[in-house]
Amino acid sequence: MGRLTVVIGFMGAGKTTLARELAAARGVDHVDTDALLVQRFGRSIEDVFDTDGEAVFRAAEEELVASVLDGDAEAVVSLGGGSVLSERVRAALAGHTTVLVDVPLDLAWERAAGRNRPLARDRAAFAALHAERHALYESLAQAHLPQADARVVVRADAALRALADAPPGTRMAWAHAASGEYPVFVGRGVLGMDAPGLAGRAFAVTDSAVGDLHLAGLRDLAGVIEIPPGEQHKTLQTAERVWHAMVDQGVTRADHLVALGGGVVGDLAGFCASAYQRGMRIVQAPTTVVSQVDSAYGGKTGVDLPEAKNYVGAYHQPSAVLVDTQTLATLPPEEHAAGYAEVLKTALVAGGPLWDRIGSGGPVDDDVILACARTKLAVVAADERDGGRRQVLNLGHTVGHALEVELGYGTLRHGEAVGLGLLAALRLSGLPDLRGQVAALLAEHGLPTTLEGLAVDPDAIVATTRLDKKRTSQARTPFVLVRAPGDVVHGQDVPDDDLALAVRELIP
Repeated sequence: MGRLTVVIGFMGAGKTTLARELAAARGVDHVDTDALLVQRFGRSIEDVFDTDGEAVFRAAEEELVASVLDGDAEAVVSLGGGSVLSERVRAALAGHTTVLVDVPLDLAWERAAGRNRPLARDRAAFAALHAERHALYESLAQAHLPQADARVVVRADAALRALADAPPGTRMAWAHAASGEYPVFVGRGVLGMDAPGLAGRAFAVTDSAVGDLHLAGLRDLAGVIEIPPGEQHKTLQTAERVWHAMVDQGVTRADHLVALGGGVVGDLAGFCASAYQRGMRIVQAPTTVVSQVDSAYGGKTGVDLPEAKNYVGAYHQPSAVLVDTQTLATLPPEEHAAGYAEVLKTALVAGGPLWDRIGSGGPVDDDVILACARTKLAVVAADERDGGRRQVLNLGHTVGHALEVELGYGTLRHGEAVGLGLLAALRLSGLPDLRGQVAALLAEHGLPTTLEGLAVDPDAIVATTRLDKKRTSQARTPFVLVRAPGDVVHGQDVPDDDLALAVRELIP
């Protein structure tokens, strides 16, 4: 049996169009199972539903789709939205590359309503069906494509092909932003993959602790540059050391860096790549929970100044992200805990199934890491340069960054500071019950919920927030606040007195 590329998704996702584009680019056949069913019945699917009933249609669909998936020819197949309801069809998908085309509810309704689709006649029923099938599509997808243009599947083709040789269980999400696109591979053992589409030599930037543990997992390195571990080394001085080492090792802009480590390594190596010889490519290989769920994506790079965090940097999208979840097994418990704060933040931003899972105390597994990555990628796709929507990703970070600066980098882990910042943001949001729920989750995962044992001046924290990089005028720094999980708003004005009170609440 040949390995097919099978495109699935809800009605109105554009499956047929994307599959046709990919088949044409590959020079292979495109098979559309809905079109084959129309030929078999000799009438429209709507007519079959209305005359014979859905059960008759589903039985014929199951037989036809299973036959197509059992074929030997190389092809790109687009399936009807409901075909994966069949257990037989789901089993037949094994061994093929299954590509999910995501489509928001409103766009799906706009495309499907009034177009002779029997399940798109009632908006409420359509919405319920969209929600009901979400988890099923997610469970079957090896690759996730965003709603971009129809050629996105062609640009992602090298990454889709790479899945055939990737470690078992690997999944791919395609990142799409104004300045660049790239694949994100999530799975156990993906450090050993060759990022598709990259030529030139690979040079790793890592810290001394991570290098001892994981450098052996990278293949065919031409050189290695090590930096000391810790936020206190995310500085211009360290960046200059990296640039000098790159010169010494003969790195050119035709090569690429691999940032192997947590958020500090990723931010700093990305910044070095953005500036070296006016820009070179970088692959992010995150090894901490914080970096795997958040900082490795979106192209924000930079270093800290003594006055403020992440104050010098650039937007520089990676060429690929290799999220090897095996690396998390080497993290100490406190680093796992610190990463949990970013998971909580992302779940609050996303709402829906991700919040349901995390808010109820669910574990941070590969599914959650992928869901967090896709949440961030969707936000970045809508606003790459922080002009609006992307600012919601700073939930909890305004106070969190101020705490890091005032207490000294390294006194609190980044995730610990963000967790405390989340509590302050939820107090400012006027959501005491949600604040209590988040505090309980933070405590359960070993994160502080107060500043016990630390000398903090609330007024100094307020003053430091005025240096936050989100501020664009002499006015107060805008805050990100929460109305409900999934309903997070940016650009909110918070009086200094209210902010000071929220910080004081963190002091036992």
